[in-house]
Amino acid sequence: MDEIVSAVLAEDASAQDFAGLRLPESYLGAVLREEDVSMFEGMASVDKDPRKSLQVRDVLVPQPAAGEALVAVMASSVNYNTVWSAIFEPLPTFSFLKRYAPLSPASARHDLPYHVIGSDLAGVVLRTGPGVNRWQAGDRVVAHCLSVELESADGHGDTMLDPEQRIWGFETNFGGLAQLALVKANQLMPKPEHLTWEEAAAPGLVNSTAYRQLVSRNGAGMKQGDNVLIWGASGGLGSYATQLALAGGANPVCVVSSPQKAEICRAMGAEAIIDRTAEDYKFWKDEHNQDPREWKRFGKRIRELTGGEDVDIVFEHPGRETFGASVYVTRKGGTIVTCASTSGFKHEYDNRYLWMSLKRIIGSHFANYREAWEANRLIAKGKIHPTLSKVYSLEETGQAAYDVHRNLHQGKVGVLCLAPEEGLGVRNHELRARHLHAINRFREGQAHIS
Repeated sequence: MDEIVSAVLAEDASAQDFAGLRLPESYLGAVLREEDVSMFEGMASVDKDPRKSLQVRDVLVPQPAAGEALVAVMASSVNYNTVWSAIFEPLPTFSFLKRYAPLSPASARHDLPYHVIGSDLAGVVLRTGPGVNRWQAGDRVVAHCLSVELESADGHGDTMLDPEQRIWGFETNFGGLAQLALVKANQLMPKPEHLTWEEAAAPGLVNSTAYRQLVSRNGAGMKQGDNVLIWGASGGLGSYATQLALAGGANPVCVVSSPQKAEICRAMGAEAIIDRTAEDYKFWKDEHNQDPREWKRFGKRIRELTGGEDVDIVFEHPGRETFGASVYVTRKGGTIVTCASTSGFKHEYDNRYLWMSLKRIIGSHFANYREAWEANRLIAKGKIHPTLSKVYSLEETGQAAYDVHRNLHQGKVGVLCLAPEEGLGVRNHELRARHLHAINRFREGQAHIS
């Protein structure tokens, strides 16, 4: 791996230099083992510890097939699907790999007794398979996590509707939390050159997801002047939703759980902020019954912050804990757009407030090719900034996933893979200088909290 790292760090290395590098037989990756899938049986989700299931170990290097690329991963990041994978919820990811395997000889390689996870990367192309023309060895790239086959017409208008749509590094193998990663070449996008490797790796999944949810016509179709309620507004997903709302001329109403997280939202430019912990909202009376009085109190607080208006859009991802309140507080004819469900997948709400007020619930999942490119373009132009709060080494991936599982983080959590230290990879220093304060605010916020 030393030769690969040296080539990446050498500013004058050519495509021929990278193409001539000798590939190792194995590489280090953050893996789950199929033999461990029952290790947390009978335990509550909150008690399951990713540090016990995630291991960093040597695995064999896969060779890129047609339409694929092998990438040297300088940095990656932890998403909530990393947590789900590591605690084997809602089901072990090995079932995804087994369903993928029968499609083709290339997909059969993914069905292994170990799963290299991770759905983000920033790095350099090392090899490409037959049929790849857009990318070559030495290209500096980031990757989005949409893996599709596109053999069905269903996905040609919106690639997320492809019947064989999967999330790379979650439903496929050879993910980004590793020294090397195998991706489909159409997952690759240009690396934003004013960002470090770890900063560039952070936005991929969450920024694209937030873009589809809020901005795209496939999501809420946000417009100028909209009031947008954003749950977890300083978190890995919500922080990008907050920035997209502000950049698009909307008014984000940011819901957070501490004064420190409220300050991060203010640093992003948000003004309407609700600290749900300080204001002690309890949307559930007990495990089975919600409290509509709390929905009403919450709605009243929102109107105090918006000049008497209800929200046009709710950016939903906590799920069970908040969904009833989200449906209630949305204005007549408004939209609840939902993904994830980190607090539980079984949502409950009073349907009278949906059907009688002509509200819409839209399910949203990652982003199609075009949406991912548009979201990355905003990052590259410095319109949206990475929300990176802390960086771990590859060997600490289990701890990083644990911290995300316990909500001990702000924004995104990064992981250094081949990059020997933080701060490397910047080429556009002028653009970086213009946006340095915005780039650094999450790191500063984490230091303040710590």
